Amino acid sequence: MRTARTPEEMRAIGAELATRLRRGDLVVLSGPLGAGKTTLVQGIAEGLKVRGPVTSPTFVIARVHPSLCDGPALVHVDAYRLGGRLEVDDLDLDASLDESVTVVEWGEDLVEALTEDRLEIEITLGPTGDERTLRITGVGARWAGEF
Repeated sequence: MRTARTPEEMRAIGAELATRLRRGDLVVLSGPLGAGKTTLVQGIAEGLKVRGPVTSPTFVIARVHPSLCDGPALVHVDAYRLGGRLEVDDLDLDASLDESVTVVEWGEDLVEALTEDRLEIEITLGPTGDERTLRITGVGARWAGEF
């Protein structure tokens, strides 16, 4: 469990997480509106050193942020507006999965079939709404013993 009290702390957690990510990794984010999912992705983007700015792709569904340093690109997806797995399939995320780090907001129960290995990050709000708790769970052999 990790805790963030400010957007800066959330971005710092994302940047730290980025040091463990590599090509082919899938990260699935869940949490209520305003929990800080996009802020966490901004930190991941900073850590991966990809082209920005990173903003919520709610209306475009997915954005690709190319690497600025010969690392993996970041594919940032917001599945909030998607109606189900068939619409996820239409995005062809599996076409770029091996070469990128793919982060999907609102992806629970939609993208797990893309790969056996993934990070699931659940963000919950504290009682005052300022504090965020992140539960990071590694799924599959890639993340065995990591979290």
